[in-house]
This record gives sequence, C-alpha cells and structure tokens, in this order.
Amino acid sequence: MLAALIFDLDGTLADTEETHRQAFNAAFIEFELWWDWSPQRYVELLRVSGGQERIRHYVDTLGLPPAERARVLELVPALHRTKTRIYTELLEQGKRPFRPGVARLLRAASDAGLKLAIASTTTSANVDALLRANLGPMPHPAFSVIACADQVRAKKPAPDIYRLVLASLHLPATHCIAFEDSVNGLRAAKAAGLVTVVTPSRWNADEDFGGADCVVASLEALEVPDLERLLGETLAAA
Repeated sequence: MLAALIFDLDGTLADTEETHRQAFNAAFIEFELWWDWSPQRYVELLRVSGGQERIRHYVDTLGLPPAERARVLELVPALHRTKTRIYTELLEQGKRPFRPGVARLLRAASDAGLKLAIASTTTSANVDALLRANLGPMPHPAFSVIACADQVRAKKPAPDIYRLVLASLHLPATHCIAFEDSVNGLRAAKAAGLVTVVTPSRWNADEDFGGADCVVASLEALEVPDLERLLGETLAAA
C-alpha cells in the first residue's frame, strides 16, 4: 500500500534554520536596516511560513510610521532575493548535512521501490542549494517530485503544496506518508489527508504535535516496514 514518502525540507531533511537566520541578518545589513533576529526571536518568527511573509510579519511588529512601513514593505521582494543568494553562498561554504537517519531512509525507501518527493515552503533555489550540498550536482533523480512555495497560491498550513505533490505523483494520500518538523507543516499534511511522521527540531520542540500519527526524535530508527505498518494501522483505525 505504501508507495511514496514526502518530505518537508527545512528542519526535516536538514537543520537549516540557523543558516537561514544568519542569511536574513546579513541581508538586513546589506539593505542598511540593522535589524537583528536573535535565535529566540527566530523561533517565534518560524511560526510564520515563508520568508517574505516572515519579513512582512516582523515589519508589522515594529510600529513604524505609515510612510516608513510602506517603504520597507516595498523592499521585501528584493530583500528576500538577497537573503536567498546569501543562504546559497553559506551552504556552498560549509555544507549543512541532512539530519541523522535521513540519508539512510532515503536509500532504503529507494531500494524498496518507493517514490520520494519534497513539499517545501522555501524557494526552488534554496531546495537546489541544499540538495546539491548533500547529494552532489544532480540531486533531482533521487526525487520524483520537488514542489516549492513559488508553485502554489497558499503556503503551509494550507494543504496546497501537498495536494500538488500528490497530483504530480499520481497517487492518493492513502498511499503516502509525509514527514514534517513543524505544526504548520503537520496541519498542511493532515489537511491533505496524509499520515504524518513528525521529527521536531531544536527550533520547534515545544510545539504541540498531538495531531501527528507518529513523533520521533530522529529518523535513525525508522525502517520501511515500520512505515508500512504505521500507514496500515492508521488507515485501519480511521
């Protein structure tokens, strides 16, 4: 019954959030904004899906005069492009490795004939950079589908990205398992009808994952038969 595994990217495949945080702060300096997102502040901002949306949300907390707020908001697309460039450069300078157990599970799933897919709220450039850093210059053959935020209208927790992946895989949700690390991702996957495994990261370990079908500290101990059993038991109990 299990035919595909669908993975979120940031926080799930790799703990990239610190690299994103550094890239945001460096971009702010280039634009002479002088904002500084501390790790504590970034934990709060991660509750907002999408980089541009995150910046706009932050701007709304600053209490700027209307004219200055409008000026800063006009900068957001260019600011985010700069952040993406810096993020890619940081990945190239020092690889951000997959989280423990990810590479092994990807190999095991591929060996078992399962399709692999990515459903991410980041940009395609960020996806490419991370996969190149971990899988070499041609990562795409490992994944049947790679869906990114710029391909859907609404980001997580909306289910749009997962529905796009399922349609591209030509599979029903009952034949797939999603892997997430955040509540927004979990909500998106469940809204698309997917059995969902959550591997919390240090950035969101305090979130409530009560709606997940399985919560594990890492993917190191999970085997394909375990996932097949989880899918069957969850669907049988539904």
